[in-house]
Amino acid sequence: MKCRFVVAITIASISLAGCVSTVNNSRGSSSNYVDSQAVAPGVSGVGIESQDVVAATDMMLRDMLSNVTLAGQSTPPRVIVDSAYFVNESTTRINVNSITDRLRINLNRAANGRMIFVGRQNVAMIERERELKRSGVVDGGTIRKTKATAGADYRLAGRITSMDSISKTSGMASRYTQMTFEMIDLELGTIVWSGIYEFKKSAQDDVLYR
Repeated sequence: MKCRFVVAITIASISLAGCVSTVNNSRGSSSNYVDSQAVAPGVSGVGIESQDVVAATDMMLRDMLSNVTLAGQSTPPRVIVDSAYFVNESTTRINVNSITDRLRINLNRAANGRMIFVGRQNVAMIERERELKRSGVVDGGTIRKTKATAGADYRLAGRITSMDSISKTSGMASRYTQMTFEMIDLELGTIVWSGIYEFKKSAQDDVLYR
């Protein structure tokens, strides 16, 4: 009786193993690194993608560095480059920080002191540290003490807009996207520099942007 039970269990185990081995549960494909300036195979749509962010920010960087008002003064101007006044009004879903962060970081590196960048997005952190220093909780650091934090001369503003068209018969979608960049004089309100990046894409099966 005991032998029959062992044999039955063994046969069941072999049968189960055989069933499992014949089932193909593999799905999808392994991840691969893709050049951020290249079109991703199979997932390219009509919206703003990494290659557009790279191309737009590189173009704006070169143009801003060639502007005498921004990068040719004997006293480097203080500028703010963040997303506070850079708005997305297009039909593409995108985090605009990916655009302004890349522009600011690469512009700061390339400017090499010709512009001074004010981190206004970090003002809460700065004010907290200044409060700790002046209340005596911590010492004054090793660099300097100032009466106030740095004021800015110019600040980035911009807008992303788009125009869409879709064919009901073929399902073909087309989108024209326009990205505008402007540096605003924070005393006069004048525009000291402007830049624009635009493109148009078409696709039959658009992708989902997140």
